[in-house]
Amino acid sequence: MRPSGRRSEELRAIKLTPGISKHAEGSVLVEFGDTQVMCIASVEKGVPQFLRGSGSGWLTAEYAMLPRATSSRTKREVTQGKQSGRSAEIQRLIGRSLRSMLDLKKFGEYTFVVDCDVIQADGGTRTAAITGASLALMHALHHCHQHKIGKQFVLHHLIAAVSVGVHQNKAVLDLDYAEDSSATTDMNVVMDSQDQFVEIQGTAEGSNFSEIQLLAMLQLAKSGIRKLISMQKEILTAANIQIHAP
Repeated sequence: MRPSGRRSEELRAIKLTPGISKHAEGSVLVEFGDTQVMCIASVEKGVPQFLRGSGSGWLTAEYAMLPRATSSRTKREVTQGKQSGRSAEIQRLIGRSLRSMLDLKKFGEYTFVVDCDVIQADGGTRTAAITGASLALMHALHHCHQHKIGKQFVLHHLIAAVSVGVHQNKAVLDLDYAEDSSATTDMNVVMDSQDQFVEIQGTAEGSNFSEIQLLAMLQLAKSGIRKLISMQKEILTAANIQIHAP
């Protein structure tokens, strides 16, 4: 039995709440069980130096844990004078994943800045952030379309992400902290709406995993991400936001 009592293929209770910021072009509060992440997508005129004059847009992401996101208070990284290696690695993952959604070369010289701030952490913060940020970015694109910001809008696909792992020698979906802290294998999977993998991060932390276990984890991830993308599409349809990608 999993610590949460869930079946091996069962997601935590998932909630995606768009429009949490009246100022941002796109915003979503994403909840994976007790994990809560605020995802804000902003659109700014201009691009980094290496893209100036190219006509291409850009997307970058920032990730942070708020001081009481965990059981004990952690100091804000800005007060430490530098960002932690973990935060830097996660925000690069978020940025890479989100850039796969769009053809930024045709958008024009604007930058999407996606901020993912963890309000409460109970495992799977990076996968929750990617799932919420994908939806927030769609709302930002809709804003750009309404206000004639940018040139061409080319959406390749929606994306979502989920964690999988091996807990008590069995592949399980969407690990919370109790499982994540004791799992022998921890893996994060990002996939698009065409069932194509964007990124897979997997590590044997307690004991090595077999090919059979790897395939079982990927199957669980695929089924979970399909459900998450279906939820994204329902929210976009309810908001009359057109989805031109599969």
